[in-house]
Amino acid sequence: MFASLSRAARRRVLAASAALLALCGVLVWWLAPFGAPAPSGTVTFSTGVPTGVYQRYGELLKQALATDLPEVSIRLKDSEGSQQNLARVATGEADFTVATADAVAQYQRERRPGFERLRGCARLYDDYVQLVVRKGSEIREPQDLRGLRVGVGQDGSGVRLIADRVLAAAGLTPTRDVEPVSAGIDTMPGLLQRGDLDAFFWSGGLPTHAVQGLSERFPIRLIPLDAALVDRLHQAGDATRHYRSAVIPADAYTKAQDGQQVETLAVANLLVTTVEADRDLVEGFTRTVIRSRDRIGGQVHPAQLVDLRTAVYTEPLKLHEGARRYYRSVKP
Repeated sequence: MFASLSRAARRRVLAASAALLALCGVLVWWLAPFGAPAPSGTVTFSTGVPTGVYQRYGELLKQALATDLPEVSIRLKDSEGSQQNLARVATGEADFTVATADAVAQYQRERRPGFERLRGCARLYDDYVQLVVRKGSEIREPQDLRGLRVGVGQDGSGVRLIADRVLAAAGLTPTRDVEPVSAGIDTMPGLLQRGDLDAFFWSGGLPTHAVQGLSERFPIRLIPLDAALVDRLHQAGDATRHYRSAVIPADAYTKAQDGQQVETLAVANLLVTTVEADRDLVEGFTRTVIRSRDRIGGQVHPAQLVDLRTAVYTEPLKLHEGARRYYRSVKP
């Protein structure tokens, strides 16, 4: 029958058939469940102490993820800080966390359980080391801490790691030359104000709410940590190369700094997971971290510093394949 049609008629039939096949293809694509299913399930995010930046960042990121990954339930879990966070993720107790690059390097150097499983998703913002004393204190440099009561962070925190290293670089043995007080940023400001501490170390984004609050109700100042001390830190080994000289801007803590910037050292924070984490989930997590920067940064100032151009550099961790896929998708 087709052969009996005129050439023009055959062309019209073929064109109509092609159009029908194309329409069927569109309908099948629209209706069929092609592609991988959206990430789902419950994941645990290990954060930090209740009043710290990690905890607040985690709370706001959880809100953003609820919109971007609606089938994923995020459970936040308080922690003592970077060292405990890494142990939790490396051993499967948590799925994601934030930790400082120096703590990661130390975890790897010591070959602690699960160290080879750790992977990076994003470089976030820098932590700045803050050595806080009462305004009228005679302490002018870290060496002056000899024999004094010093808040050094909790045992599983990145603060404890940095405090011990700064004290050692200043020529002090942390367990002998000072009276170390194991406490977090949720309690150290109150201890200093009551006279139960002579000084405390903190490492966090600027400004840290707990330090800012203390400066507004009690006279404090920050002790400079100069470039010479950073050089001595670098001489301690490979794990300390992630520290860099930095300054705390004059307006970070207006009442504590009297219009002066303060020399210190800084270290990058990393978003961390494991090599086994689902690629789609990691890609979605990374995407939300980058896209929510301004929204979260409005409440947690350090988050404003998350930068797509540098987020891919997660040294000393290898980049997770899911995160790599996201960065490739937005590459100019």
